[in-house]
Amino acid sequence: MSEPAASVIFALSESRELAADIARVASLKLQPLEERAFEEGEFKLRPLVPVRDQTVFAVQSLAGSSDAPVAQRLVRLLFLLFGLHDAGAARTIAVVPYLSFARKDRRTQTRDPVNTRYVAQLLESTGLARLVALDVHNPAALDNAFRIPVDHLSALPMFVNHFAERFPGGKLVVASPDVGGIKRVQIFRDLLARCLGEDTEVVFIEKRRVGGVVSGGAIVGNVVGRTVIVLDDLCATGGTLTRAAAGLREAGAAAVHVAVTHAPLAAGLTTLSAADSIAGIVVTDSVGTALHVGNSARQPKLTVLPIAPLIGQAVRRIADSASLAPLLDRWPPADL
Repeated sequence: MSEPAASVIFALSESRELAADIARVASLKLQPLEERAFEEGEFKLRPLVPVRDQTVFAVQSLAGSSDAPVAQRLVRLLFLLFGLHDAGAARTIAVVPYLSFARKDRRTQTRDPVNTRYVAQLLESTGLARLVALDVHNPAALDNAFRIPVDHLSALPMFVNHFAERFPGGKLVVASPDVGGIKRVQIFRDLLARCLGEDTEVVFIEKRRVGGVVSGGAIVGNVVGRTVIVLDDLCATGGTLTRAAAGLREAGAAAVHVAVTHAPLAAGLTTLSAADSIAGIVVTDSVGTALHVGNSARQPKLTVLPIAPLIGQAVRRIADSASLAPLLDRWPPADL
C-alpha cells in the first residue's frame, strides 16, 4: 500500500483565526496564502508553498459580514480550490464550518430554486475531492446534492457534554422549535440519555411559515415543571427560538435553555439574550471567533463552545485515513 500524501492547510483571511485553531489541533501548520485585492473588486489568491501531490485542506466559513458578503466568500473559496487544483494538489478538501445556501434544499412551490444543489455543483466543478461540513440544515439533502464524499460533523456531542455537566440530575426535556428539526432532536435525546443514564423526553412546537409569515405554536408533549433544551441548527434573527421559548414557558416549563450550532448574525444572539423566557444560550463559534467574543462578554446568558477541537480532530483523522465515527458518538471522543 502506498504512503498517504502529505497534508497542508490553507485558509482565506475571513476564516484565518478559526483555521489557525483548527490547524493547531490537527498538528498542521497553517500555510501562507497571497491575497491581493484590486481596486475594482477583483482579487488574486496564490498559495505561497508548494502543494503538488499533497492533500490540501481549505478552510472557509460561509457566514457573511459587512466587509465580506456570503456570495463573495463562496466565490473566493471556489477560486482558491481551483487554484490549488491547478497547482497540482493530489486532492483538495473543503472544510466549511458554516455552509451557506443550505436551507433552500428542495422545491416547495413552482419554479423554486434548489440552492443546495447549485452550491454542490459549483464546489464539485473545482475538482474537489471531499467536503467537511458542520450541522448542515438537512444532511440527507446535502448527501443527495453532492456526488463526492461529505463528512457531516455535529456539535450535538459537545452540547450533550455541556448540559450533562450543568444538569447532572437529568429530568430534562428536549424540544424542536419546528417539525423539521425532529430528527436532530431525537439524535440529541439519545446521546443525552446515554450520557445521563436515563430517558429524556422529546417535544416539538408546531410552526408554519407562509409567505415569510410564521404562525402556529401548539406544543406536542408535556413540559410542566421541567427544564427544556430547545435545539436548532441555526439562529439568524432569533425570532423562531424566542417564540418557541415563550410558548414553552407559557405551557409551564420551569426554565428554557437554547442550544444552536450556527449564529451568523450578532443581532440574533442579542435577541435571544434579551428574551426573559430564555435562561441560557449555548452556541459554537462556527462563523468565526470575532462575532462571539464580544457577545459573550456583554451577554452573561451566552456560552460559546469553540468548534476548532472537533473540526481539528476531523482534519487530523482524514489526513491519517482514520475513522470519524468516534467524533459523532461522544465528546470528548473515547479514543482521544
